[in-house]
Amino acid sequence: MLARRLAETGASVILVEAGGSDRTMWVRKPGLIAVFHSIPQLKQRLDWGFYSAPQADALGRRIPQTRGKVLGGSGSVNGMVFVRGNRENYDGWAADGCPGWAYDDVLPSFRRMETWEDGASELRGGDGPIRVTRAKEITPATQAFIEALADTAGVKKNDDYNGETQEGAALFQQSADGGLRYSSSVGYLDGHGLPNLSVVTGSLVTRVLISGGRASGVALAGGGTIRASREVILTAGAFGSAQLLMLSGVGPAGHLREHGIEVAADLPVGDNLHDHMFVPMSFLMKSARNRGTAPYFAAGMLKESLRGGTWVSRSVFEGVGFIRSPHAGSVPDLQIHALPWGYPGPNQDAPIRHKVDPRPSLTLLATLIYPKSRGTLRLASADPAAAPVIDPAYLHHPDDRRLLLDGIELIRDVMANKIIADGVGGEVSPGPDYPDRDAMAAELPNRATTVYHPVGTCRMGSDERAVVDPSLRVLGIEGLRVADASIMPSIVGGNTNAAAMMIGEHCANLMKA
Repeated sequence: MLARRLAETGASVILVEAGGSDRTMWVRKPGLIAVFHSIPQLKQRLDWGFYSAPQADALGRRIPQTRGKVLGGSGSVNGMVFVRGNRENYDGWAADGCPGWAYDDVLPSFRRMETWEDGASELRGGDGPIRVTRAKEITPATQAFIEALADTAGVKKNDDYNGETQEGAALFQQSADGGLRYSSSVGYLDGHGLPNLSVVTGSLVTRVLISGGRASGVALAGGGTIRASREVILTAGAFGSAQLLMLSGVGPAGHLREHGIEVAADLPVGDNLHDHMFVPMSFLMKSARNRGTAPYFAAGMLKESLRGGTWVSRSVFEGVGFIRSPHAGSVPDLQIHALPWGYPGPNQDAPIRHKVDPRPSLTLLATLIYPKSRGTLRLASADPAAAPVIDPAYLHHPDDRRLLLDGIELIRDVMANKIIADGVGGEVSPGPDYPDRDAMAAELPNRATTVYHPVGTCRMGSDERAVVDPSLRVLGIEGLRVADASIMPSIVGGNTNAAAMMIGEHCANLMKA
């Protein structure tokens, strides 16, 4: 989105992507994300294949860190769940040394990027490049869950959690419409018609060229370079942008010297890494309809090709709750994802094709949206092709574990509610072997996993913790910015893709100004 917006001003822009084109049905057909995550051979084509370092508070597990290696980045391989976060998230950024990033400041950027199915309003956009729609053709299982959650948690059913208020039970909003995923690539690059915007795929950037405290371009694998007449902007995400800065000599001085890298700027790059986590819980429900079997997938793909409008044409996620736990403040701190599919258990760590219960199931994911645990990203070596050392320190803070256990208990209460209980055939996972809070507390390190929302490694701010300033300029280096989820001082309350796209829009606006 940033490349498109800058090119619209008449500037000459070169967008460099390490992966390939996103013009494949595996990316563009929304429901095929379920197949993508199920088949390792397919995932390898579009994913960087990263894993976390062994997690000390999660049984030493090395947890997959899926990142899109394709045009559109991780927004081309995500679940398309569209959540802005809570308005207090952005007001908190501004209060913490990031003027210009309060909710009222970023709202125009959110509106500019979207076409909301209900049309434009003071809070929603009506003519942006990203089409946003509510989940369609909802299964009876999800509908019953929304009703039961509202009743159990004492919240309202919310028609638009990206509108006036976030709290409540709702249908998910998705960046998909008409059987097409609206990633940043689809929305901003398809048919852009701008001769001054060049898109280069299959080219790995190995470092930013920095001389005399100024960025002058990038080096590519194989020995090529691209020179920048004005600015270099990194949009490689919480892992890629931080890794590139360190490879370029921008980062913790001692760490860079350990790898023989000349220091251009001593900054806390790679600190402040944090991520959302959830715990999947699956319940047998005939009204969930879907089956996680190869014949079912094949039949769905065939029906979609013949007439469209099947589960393949939309996100697998259908419902959501934003709930305040017993320890919450003024905003919801617990998110519950609902999808009418079975889910692998206890985790998906191994790079294999995982089996799920073939019977129709409703999976509910108790989600920690304000983690207190903080980790790091560091270089494994000075080799640009080497994966970085990713250590999110999952579950390190006791409050994170408590919140997830609160969510598990809430889900069990919801599924016992009379509104839905008659349709529930039993808890498949975690199941009856883990009947109470103590049992789940012991099992939690084996089941809690990432929602694939890493942020914060190139923190925006005005103090010693900052890597970029509120205009997203890298401190101490001229002509270099970062514009992606890595700049978030603290994570937003919900799925991060919408906020990441907003950052691109907002950066373009700052640069125009």
